[in-house]
Amino acid sequence: MVFKTFLIKYGEIGIKGKNRYLFEEALVDQIRHALKRVDGNFWVRREQGRVYVDCQDEYDFDETVDALQKVFGIVGICPVVVTEDKGFDELAKTCVDYLREEYPEGNATFKVDARRARKNYPKTSMEINCDLGEKILDAFPEMRVDVHNPRIMLSVEIREKIYIYSKIIPGAGGMPVGTNGKAMLLLSGGIDSPVAGYMIAKRGVTIDAVYFHAPPYTSERAKQKVVDLAKIVSRYSGPMNLHVVNFTDIQLYIYEKCPHDELTIIMRRYMMRIAEHFANISGSLGLITGESIGQVASQTMQSLAATNDVCTMPVYRPLIGFDKQEIVDVSLKIDAYETSILPFEDCCTIFVAKHPVTKPNINVIRRSETKLEEKIDELVKTAIETAETIVIE
Repeated sequence: MVFKTFLIKYGEIGIKGKNRYLFEEALVDQIRHALKRVDGNFWVRREQGRVYVDCQDEYDFDETVDALQKVFGIVGICPVVVTEDKGFDELAKTCVDYLREEYPEGNATFKVDARRARKNYPKTSMEINCDLGEKILDAFPEMRVDVHNPRIMLSVEIREKIYIYSKIIPGAGGMPVGTNGKAMLLLSGGIDSPVAGYMIAKRGVTIDAVYFHAPPYTSERAKQKVVDLAKIVSRYSGPMNLHVVNFTDIQLYIYEKCPHDELTIIMRRYMMRIAEHFANISGSLGLITGESIGQVASQTMQSLAATNDVCTMPVYRPLIGFDKQEIVDVSLKIDAYETSILPFEDCCTIFVAKHPVTKPNINVIRRSETKLEEKIDELVKTAIETAETIVIE
């Protein structure tokens, strides 16, 4: 069956009260943006608490559904048959034809769930349920009604037109991107940070990203890997700016002046400072990292406190309580895992200490950073000024 319309179901948006229309409009905008990469002529519209996608020309069903499944705010995608109100007998015939084509085996359990949004329709919702059920049983003697656990839930919505559907394809859930501010993601080439960006974007946050590059210790392939990961995240989050910062001179200076067991913490502190600079310029309200408590030495409670010490804006860590397998599962779900495990080192792994401190004392770290006072401000200024910004569509 060729479907010309999709009914878009949303979740949390439905409880937003008087502001609901703002979230619906944001959802419509995100759907329109997502469908730009699909061949076809689509019309996205709002109507009485519903969002519809009308497909005006030929289109690829699977590509369209895949694009819609990457739009945060959508919990269900329903391919629907749309028909004019030509009387109940014609409605019953359309429902029977629909079931015959979608379920040719004809021996499933079913339930009719009618909703009469247009109150001048001559039958009540309960009457539609009963009368349609009778017509279906007449057409399919092997079918039977199961109101508790039916295999087929036939939904019929009586509006200006009549919408018939029985399948709900799962969506991404969450909130439409752009409804909850903006944040800056510290994006590396690992598994964790792309997942962190995905999870924050799922809550309606627009994201930009910053990546710390360390040539010649890290290759152009490592940089391209991060660009590819940003593209994967942007399928869900929408367009982003990726700021590529040359961090080599800062790292070498820290390596020269500071105790080696403190290298990772001090480097992370300067990464946070630089990321905050770009966050302030972009109007971001916080930083995002992929840290999880205890996963590595720089992610113990003491290490996270030492990192937070230099931040003036909130740091959001959506993976903070996840174990590694849970993070990997999400990475696989969003198709980022195979890219994340490509063997190209990032600057954090190149300059890692053999025996990093796991319980850093903030005062000791601050004293160590005083050894950098001669040149560090100039190096940070140069790194910011020479950063490359890549627009990820």
